[in-house]
Amino acid sequence: MLTLSIKTVSSLEKCFWDDDLASIPEKKEFVMLKNERLSFQVVYRAQDDSRNISRATPISLSGELAPYTTVRLVGNVLNMYPTYNVPFEGELIRTDPGAYPDLLRPLTYPNAISLPNGQTLSLFVDIELPEDFPAGEYPFALTVTKKGEVPGEATATVRVIDALLPPQTLIHTEWFYTDCIANYYHTKAFSEAHWRVIESYMRTAVKNGINMILTPVFTPELDTHVGGERLTTQLVDIELLEDHSYRFTFDKLHRFIDLALSSGVRYFEIPHFFTQWGAKATPKIVVKVKGRKRKYFGWHTDALSEEYRRFLAAFIPALVGEFKKRGLDHNCYYHVSDEPGHTMLSHYAACKERIAPYLEGYPIIDAMSNLDFYKEGVLEKPVPNTRSAMTFIEAGVKDLWVYYCGGGNAGVSDRSLSMPLARTRILGVQLYLYRIAGFLHWGYNFYNTWLSYGELDPYASPEGGYFNPAGDCFLVYPGTDGKAWESLRLNALREAMDDIRALTLYEERFGREATERLILEGTDGRLDFTHYPTDPAYLITLREKIAAALSDS
Repeated sequence: MLTLSIKTVSSLEKCFWDDDLASIPEKKEFVMLKNERLSFQVVYRAQDDSRNISRATPISLSGELAPYTTVRLVGNVLNMYPTYNVPFEGELIRTDPGAYPDLLRPLTYPNAISLPNGQTLSLFVDIELPEDFPAGEYPFALTVTKKGEVPGEATATVRVIDALLPPQTLIHTEWFYTDCIANYYHTKAFSEAHWRVIESYMRTAVKNGINMILTPVFTPELDTHVGGERLTTQLVDIELLEDHSYRFTFDKLHRFIDLALSSGVRYFEIPHFFTQWGAKATPKIVVKVKGRKRKYFGWHTDALSEEYRRFLAAFIPALVGEFKKRGLDHNCYYHVSDEPGHTMLSHYAACKERIAPYLEGYPIIDAMSNLDFYKEGVLEKPVPNTRSAMTFIEAGVKDLWVYYCGGGNAGVSDRSLSMPLARTRILGVQLYLYRIAGFLHWGYNFYNTWLSYGELDPYASPEGGYFNPAGDCFLVYPGTDGKAWESLRLNALREAMDDIRALTLYEERFGREATERLILEGTDGRLDFTHYPTDPAYLITLREKIAAALSDS
């Protein structure tokens, strides 16, 4: 005999296959603004005395919200590296290898699910309404039917608030790797098949609050071992002429820009002009010389070589000019070298001076967490990691950006598969409270090993071949249909971006002081990047308070 336990729960729950359903807190009331995506889960567990697996068991949705609802499976992925092999800080759900819920994928069977005996599984529910949808309370029901009978039904109430989230002002980039897309799908770089998948990845990024795109005018040298290289994905065609001048063709770049703009991207991030962790060499740049394409710059080229200086003097003004033609030049951000150490300060400064004359008035940003780069005037826009952010805030850095990476063992917000989703989502409140202008992370879709010694299947090795704790390398999975498939972690980050917008709306109605008081309610009076509430109820209650205030005003 089949018995089915089923209920609605928050989007912030990670429901493991062996969880006791009774231990997962039920949530039957949800609230949303008209132009936001509401997410929650329906979690279920089947028990069948016959130990059969009920495959393709029909499900149905009812209520006025049903036409605007999407249901996906929450899939488990193998996580063999949940955390560093050192004492960890902050709250983790589990630290042992095993199956972890993360992947959001389409239903295996049309409008049907499987009911394996004795496993706790969940469905991920998204509701997106047209902006003219009437405010009010609406019942929601997801019903499971087997042989004409109803073994289980999950019900909830959704309250739609008559208010709209304001546009996102935070600049948010997750490094976007066109080479990893081409490698996984076995497509030629910038073939029509490649462009189709790039579009899906772009649209998925924008849908989740990512509004800046890493634009490979030349192949990004990021996470590449010395002497190694990644698949060439260079948008600008370059030719060295007989008089040693350069000719640039920007056709592919403009196609990339067109695609990005149509997807909703607002900002363009130009790859680093010098190699990572020290700026010792140049990125791989392919140039046509005497009719043949060759790797003209790369690990073999000293960063301060005269030929590279000549190249930059020609390339950067031409590149800026192309963006200027589109009215996008002030939407571009540039880099020198990623994560330089303090001992590299003088060399980094020399490299920056090679590009600065051509980028006057345009922002140059780099991930670095040593304040001396800023204090000594080497870089006006440093991007510290969140562990160090308060030092830069106290130093008065204007329009500060922050980043994180590495699995978050320092107790900061992060995106590890082993972390509670509330620890991922709290980032939005932190960014709002400290007026952060931009957020950067290195891994939207990195499907390589450490330092790109090889390629990996992200489903089999979400830790990047023991590169970092699983979850750090990517936010989206490559779908079988050439579409980017989202993750629980990406959804939590999207909710964090929406939290910033909701707080901004509250500030517009009630003022900054009132908004900061609201944030600190339910805390011990302090909230920063390393000290914050870890209970999902804090974030849920915060949004419910905002909704109630907006309804009453």
